[in-house]
Amino acid sequence: MAAMRIAFAVALVVLTAAPVLAAGMDAASIASAEPSKKGLSREKPTPAGVRLQVLLDRAHFSPGEIDGKFGENARKALRAFAEARQLPSSDEMTDDVWKALQADGRPLTTTYTVTDRDVAGPFLHKLPSKMEAMKDIPHLGYTSPREELAEKFHMSEQLLTTLNPGRHFDRAGETITVVDTSGQDAPAKADRVEIDKARQSVKLYDKSNALIGFYPASVGSEEKPSPSGTLKVTEIDPNPIYRYNPAYHFKGVRSRRPFTIRPGPNNPVGTMWINLSADGYGIHGTPSPQNISKAQSHGCVRLTNWDAERVAASVAKGTPVVFTDGGSSTASR
Repeated sequence: MAAMRIAFAVALVVLTAAPVLAAGMDAASIASAEPSKKGLSREKPTPAGVRLQVLLDRAHFSPGEIDGKFGENARKALRAFAEARQLPSSDEMTDDVWKALQADGRPLTTTYTVTDRDVAGPFLHKLPSKMEAMKDIPHLGYTSPREELAEKFHMSEQLLTTLNPGRHFDRAGETITVVDTSGQDAPAKADRVEIDKARQSVKLYDKSNALIGFYPASVGSEEKPSPSGTLKVTEIDPNPIYRYNPAYHFKGVRSRRPFTIRPGPNNPVGTMWINLSADGYGIHGTPSPQNISKAQSHGCVRLTNWDAERVAASVAKGTPVVFTDGGSSTASR
C-alpha cells in the first residue's frame, strides 16, 4: 500500500517572515503591469510579479505559490518556459519571452463568490507543530477559509488579503478578487519525469522530448538525499494517509512507535502521493507551499499541493522518473 511507503516525506520546517506587500496592488494594476527590471522585485511583491506568475502558472511552468515576488522559483519557471519555447534563457525578462507569455490574452484576475462549502470546514484553529500531535486529528484540514481559498487559486494568503481589503473570507456570498490560474488546456501526458536534485525542480517531457511542464520542488537533503538513476511511478494516491515509521528517526519526532496521520491538505504529504519504485520514496504535496525550494525534505520530492495534483494528472503507472544532479538526462532514457 502506498500509504505504508510514505516514509521520507516530512518537511524540515523553515520559518519565514510574512512578506511586505506592495501598495496599489489591485486587479487594474496587475492587468496593466509590465515586467521590466523596475517592475519586478525579488524582495517585495509587485503587480508585474503577479502578472508574470499567473501567466507562467497557466502555461504549466509553475512559479510555486503566487505571491508577486520575482524570487528563485519564478526565475526558474521563466528559464524553463524560455527553454521550452526554444528562446534564449535568462533570469531577466526578454521581449521574445514576454510576447510568448502574452499569447494567453485572458484577464489575469477574476471575481469569485465564496460558497457554503468554502466556509463549512471543519477548520483547525492551529496546526500542531509536532507530528505526534497530529495522529489523533480526524482530518488534517485547512486552518481557515482564507487558507483554503488562497490554495484554491495558487496564491499566498497575504496576496489574497491585499487584493480584498475589508472582505470576509468566512462569509458565504462574499465576492472576492482572485488571480485566474485556470489553464486553457489540461496537462499533457508525460512520457517521462525528470527531477533535478541540484536545481530543485521537476520537469515533464512528452514522447518527442519536448518540455511540457515545470514545477519547483524541495528535493532531499544532505541528511537523507533523494535517490539517483531511473525509477518508475508505481501508484498514484490522492488524499493519502501518512504512516510514520520510527526506524527513520526523523528529526524532532520522539515517538518510538509507528503512528498514522489522516488525510487532508495539511497532512505532512499534502493532497497527493505519487509512489516511486524505490521503497519509501515519492512525489507529494505539502502543507507549506511557501517553503517549496526553501526547506529540505527527507528524501522525497515535495511540490505545492496543486502542482503535485497536476503532475499526477500527467503521469501513469510505469512512467519513468529520472533523478539527475543537474543538466539534461536525455541520454539516460
